[in-house]
Amino acid sequence: MAESLPAAAEFAVFDGDLDPLWTERYLGVSALAVDTEAMGLVHGRDRLCLVQIADENDRVACIRIALGQSEAPRLRSVMEAAEVEKVFHYARFDVAALASGLGIAVNPLFCTKVGSRLARTYTPRHGLKDLVMELVGVELDKGAQSSDWGRVDQLSDTQLAYAANDVRYLLPARRRLEEMLRREGRWDLACRCFSCIPVVAELDRLRFHQTFEH
Repeated sequence: MAESLPAAAEFAVFDGDLDPLWTERYLGVSALAVDTEAMGLVHGRDRLCLVQIADENDRVACIRIALGQSEAPRLRSVMEAAEVEKVFHYARFDVAALASGLGIAVNPLFCTKVGSRLARTYTPRHGLKDLVMELVGVELDKGAQSSDWGRVDQLSDTQLAYAANDVRYLLPARRRLEEMLRREGRWDLACRCFSCIPVVAELDRLRFHQTFEH
């Protein structure tokens, strides 16, 4: 893990899918933090390489997605579980990546980037590092953000630490954002925005750009 951050309470790396124990754990909570790593930003061209998940108990799992892999049944059961909220930062990308790579239709979800834009209108800085620093008091190391995630069987400790830390602080950030959104009378608006994200993600996957422009 990054030197300034403590190690996760539990940390596991899986190839291809969650195991039954971690699947059961994650299906038994009310919310999960989720992030993905891919070879690039173009869905359909740049493959999904890693899915990382954390729960309230700081149990972090990284699932390495193999070249050519098109499904992960246990991961799908968690991502599509109606009783478990999935919390992302910039959910638009991750929802599209999970759909494109593994045929997963994420539901329900919360996006901390959308929540930040609606709640933190006093700043233009809505990246994950700035958000977590302000709301959780933790400084994330983003040094491994642009790296080769395609070598899934040889990911470095630095890459895995980066991936893990990107999800470990999303749930407390989400709670703070909900408090702010409710205080400012924007919670209902935020929820409606979250419900639109799967549609926007699908438009991205189908290469429809500026669909709502004049």
